Amino acid sequence: MSRETTCCFTGHRVLGNDFSRERLKSRIEKLIDMGIDTFISGGALGFDTVAAEEVILSKKNHPGIKLFIYAPCKNQSEKWNTSEKAKYKKLLSAADFVDMPEFDYFNGCMKERNYRMVDASSFCIAYFNGEKLRSGTAQTLRYAESEGLKIYNISTRENGARGENIE
Repeated sequence: MSRETTCCFTGHRVLGNDFSRERLKSRIEKLIDMGIDTFISGGALGFDTVAAEEVILSKKNHPGIKLFIYAPCKNQSEKWNTSEKAKYKKLLSAADFVDMPEFDYFNGCMKERNYRMVDASSFCIAYFNGEKLRSGTAQTLRYAESEGLKIYNISTRENGARGENIE
């Protein structure tokens, strides 16, 4: 895996009316056309899951791309319902690489996971609607900006994008 050809995902768990799966798919395709071959998802509910599913679908036309899952802890899905757990298990089995820590959840493990994803990437596809400026998504975007990642925000809300580096 090369940082120069890697893109991570960050986004909200709840997908609102400003979310477009087509915009996500289009951005993934554009990055693949630019030579990006590795995509990292945190495996969380919501945007992380949808983004990982889109990468899996893209593999049909682009068999050389890879999906990495960076889990924040070994029991991330412990409190999820049965169908969410099944979807997570399916994502893990479809991934080309799973970074699964040996430890259980602790306060701060999500932030550590998010920073590991950014540190391994040069690009970031985000779903950030401009709300919840103290969320993990906002925090991850601030870190990604500080690390110089090229960020693409797929939220359709006008206040979704923030900063010059976010399209």
